[in-house]
Amino acid sequence: MATGIAILKPGRDRPARGGNPWIFSQAIDRYEPAEPEAGAPVAVCDASRALIGYGYCNPRTTIAVRMLAWGDALELDRIAAHRLARAIELRRRIIGPDTDCCRLVNGDGDAFSGVVIDRYADVIVVQLLTAGADRMRSQIVAHLGTMLAPRAIIERSQGAVRRQEGLEDRTGVLAGEPIAEVIAAENGIKLGIDLEHGQKTGWFLDQRENRARFSELATGARVLDACCYAGGFTLAALKGGAKQVVAVDTSQRALGWVRRNLELNGYAGDAAELVHAEAAKYLDQSGDKFDLIALDPPPLARSRKDAPHAEHQYAELNARAIAALAPGGNLMTFSCSVHFRGEDFIRAVRIGAARAGLNLRMLARLGAGPDHPVMLGHIEGEYLTGVWLKDLE
Repeated sequence: MATGIAILKPGRDRPARGGNPWIFSQAIDRYEPAEPEAGAPVAVCDASRALIGYGYCNPRTTIAVRMLAWGDALELDRIAAHRLARAIELRRRIIGPDTDCCRLVNGDGDAFSGVVIDRYADVIVVQLLTAGADRMRSQIVAHLGTMLAPRAIIERSQGAVRRQEGLEDRTGVLAGEPIAEVIAAENGIKLGIDLEHGQKTGWFLDQRENRARFSELATGARVLDACCYAGGFTLAALKGGAKQVVAVDTSQRALGWVRRNLELNGYAGDAAELVHAEAAKYLDQSGDKFDLIALDPPPLARSRKDAPHAEHQYAELNARAIAALAPGGNLMTFSCSVHFRGEDFIRAVRIGAARAGLNLRMLARLGAGPDHPVMLGHIEGEYLTGVWLKDLE
């Protein structure tokens, strides 16, 4: 049940009624009672006290209320079970039989703000990023155990959002046995998932569909996987019949996981050339040309103030990648920063193409797969932007 009310200022209810789950502190007139605890469940009302829905609050943060339900059809004590059940059912419908890893709950995109849940075979990894999500830990673990009966439920709740919410990082086993690595499958490719040190929850699940398309383009191609991490695009290219694959990353640990994944899929150690280097320096120095390139760097804008510098970095990096395309070559290039996405990123790529002096066609805009849904009224949820480009020849 809601323990209080968040009353919005006059005229500030439109985003919430339009489906945006984030209510910023400037939009709130007052709380009743006046000083709710961080994460406390609240009814959200407009200035006339008409009910908009329910969520939880943290008066100390910029995003002061996060909506979990609209209207009065869903009671707060039923939200966790309801959201989990609906999210799991959606994934059962959209994930193919050759894949047993996916995002089960995508936070705001599944109307479960602050909650991220990923599945790797029979292991579940949970991230609880906000004070309100943190309060629901025991409910979430219990419902996951009942609905999925996983071998283990592991928590990896870390990062800047938790610090902003006044929370310390939390990691460890919530249920089942301690597990450091699990073998999962994506598009028929075996993956070793590093559950202790891997990026995000262990793997970049959002690129699954883009890697499948990349595989289709790789037949007979000379391929570069720049910023390769554990080799997702590398493995996709090999599955697609690439003639040559070069995988570049600044992390020796990541390159070790590429070797592990090559081994899991029966490839010889030299099936791909692994290069420990920065992508920009490699592109500057190698002089090689490639028929197919994946460019998926870490986020270059971690806050809004980083956006101008990020534009310069994305333009320069893409200029180098475009210059490395062979005649008729294909490039898939991405930004995974919520602070530099959409048209801003595409403009930076256009600048890069102009600097490289190539005339490219944009064949498709790319993004995360459907297991990473976004609320229509919540553009902030669209963090992954990509484009598929082809040299005109």
